[in-house]
Amino acid sequence: MEEGTAHVGIEEIHQTLAACGQAHLLTFWDELDAAQREALLDDLNRVDFEQVACLIPTHVLAVPEAAAQHPIEPPDVVRLGPGSRERIEAAEAGARMVAAGQVAALVVAGGQGTRLGYDGPKGMFPISPVRNKSLFQLFAEAIQSAQRRYGGTVPWYIMTSDLNDAPTREYFAANNYFGLRPENVVFFTQGMMPALGADGRILLDQKHRVAMSPDGHGGTLRALATTGVLHDMARRGIEAISYFQVDNPLVRPVDPVFLGLHRSTGSQLSSITVTKADDLEKVGNFARVGGRTCVIEYSDLPEELARARNADGSRRLNYGSIAIHVFARSFVEQLTENIHAMKLPWHRAMKKVPYVDLESGERIEPVSPNAVKLEMFVFDALPLADRTLILEARRAEVFSPVKNATGVDSAESARRDLTARAAAWLESCGVKVPLRPDGQVDATLEISPLFALDREELAERLAKKPTIRPRDALYLE
Repeated sequence: MEEGTAHVGIEEIHQTLAACGQAHLLTFWDELDAAQREALLDDLNRVDFEQVACLIPTHVLAVPEAAAQHPIEPPDVVRLGPGSRERIEAAEAGARMVAAGQVAALVVAGGQGTRLGYDGPKGMFPISPVRNKSLFQLFAEAIQSAQRRYGGTVPWYIMTSDLNDAPTREYFAANNYFGLRPENVVFFTQGMMPALGADGRILLDQKHRVAMSPDGHGGTLRALATTGVLHDMARRGIEAISYFQVDNPLVRPVDPVFLGLHRSTGSQLSSITVTKADDLEKVGNFARVGGRTCVIEYSDLPEELARARNADGSRRLNYGSIAIHVFARSFVEQLTENIHAMKLPWHRAMKKVPYVDLESGERIEPVSPNAVKLEMFVFDALPLADRTLILEARRAEVFSPVKNATGVDSAESARRDLTARAAAWLESCGVKVPLRPDGQVDATLEISPLFALDREELAERLAKKPTIRPRDALYLE
């Protein structure tokens, strides 16, 4: 779905560019053919020149001043024991939310699979251990299974990018939306921001194209407003938005425990956390600063704080952010009520950005950072919320990111973790799973979300315990 400003013609664009000091973007207008002029106009119509003009003095011509420093404290974290009364009550509350149609799933899926050696949208990357199902298919099956288990409809909102929107839509259509109703799978595109030179002038990528880049995962919230998705959610009666990123095959798109706790605590923004794998793991760090919950990027956390210990030897800042959140829809509406004055802060990053030299018309490939890219981070919404919740989960159950082809956080490690989680569920049901001498599972195991969403449902549905021999491949659906 798309919504937004109408296409503005060249005369009005020319006036806008002249007024904000960006008239150079039309330097090559007279050289362009009709199709190229249309492409340039499309790019220019997508730029919020009012917002860019406000950001240039503070984020391009200068580096934003750091906020006043406060002591960095560990966050408040909720832990729910297996089978505890609190967990059971939260699960029941979350199930009621799903049954009432108050929950939407939202996946951030604008990336490509380039680092995985895959030519296409990352969500289409085959990841499941036995059947090679894609990330998108796993999530679709989990949503379908949640609808079957709890009742109600869970609309799925998929944020794509300019680069992968068309192939993503085609992929879903070709696969009959993996059993979901097409009207409940809603695509919308991420916002873009122009790259700016050190002098504050927007760069041209080609004579007829503006140099643009995604506005960060924080731009998801802005895109929800500008594309009309928030209105669609309100129309459907959605109250809670279950947010996750496309590169985590272990995520549970509809988690009733998490949703129920979010509701019962009155949280505006809730987050899942796992304990960090090591002091310097490349994940954000949950903390409290100035009395507010926040996430500090690993690159911004001083190493002495990352390595700091409590009196008992435990890690002081031990809770990592894994990009699993629940937003109250009303909170997102509050944050985006004035889209030109979004309450999330902008971050600047100096990057190497190819550009067209305005005098020679040649495209230059810089050898060092030459431009400012601006983006928002979704976790920056945390300190803006009056009521937040951080729920601890076991890493083996919820988090195994697919970022690299091999090694750490890779397709290889994610498949291994999917098998390990399936093995743990099966063992909890009394199934013997063969192990190698190093303790790794000596089989390839896959439990479809359509068969079971968790170990409790597996115990209910596993009529006969399977026999698993070393190096077997077992698939349950």
